[in-house]
Amino acid sequence: MIDLYTWGTSNGRKASIMLEECGLDYTVHPIHIGQGDQFTPEFIAVNPNSKIPAIVDQDADGGPYTVIESGAILMYLGDKTGNFFPVEHRKRYEVIQWLMWQMGGVGPNFGQVHHFLRSEEARKVTYGVERYTKEMRRLYGVLNTRLEGRDFICDDYSIADIATFPWVLRYEWQEVDLAEWPNVKRWFDSIHARPAVQKGITIPSAP
Repeated sequence: MIDLYTWGTSNGRKASIMLEECGLDYTVHPIHIGQGDQFTPEFIAVNPNSKIPAIVDQDADGGPYTVIESGAILMYLGDKTGNFFPVEHRKRYEVIQWLMWQMGGVGPNFGQVHHFLRSEEARKVTYGVERYTKEMRRLYGVLNTRLEGRDFICDDYSIADIATFPWVLRYEWQEVDLAEWPNVKRWFDSIHARPAVQKGITIPSAP
């Protein structure tokens, strides 16, 4: 059994999608970040950094084991189950590269776009809007090129796709039309149709 501490954000959905895809049993502990649950002593005892998601694997070798940071959770669960994270050296590091691309590029920049476009006060800061929107669009272009002739970001469906999808899921917040990047749109529709993804994006709630 795995305890999942999460909320309905792009990073949170990475963990719930992966758990569903792997068919693992887990218990959801909603951490309402809008109400400050992430700063309670109980959650800080799980993650001193006060960020979701986090998991506690009650069945880990050597006893319960805590994993924080969404990318690390995906890698851990991939290794635990043998799913969506290749063992072969070259393929494994190709997936890691694109996972890092999401964590270092897509997540931070798309997140800033969400902030500047969804807050009337922040939207007035035109420098921020233009800076992060431009970088977001560049990253969509990178993904579109990567997906040319490919069904997935790497050879097979992997944690790189699982990490990136929840951020693209917020395309309406970003005020973009995915049809502008046809390869991204095809990829998005394919992943969105997966039953485990459909379930994972509803956990624990849709803010």
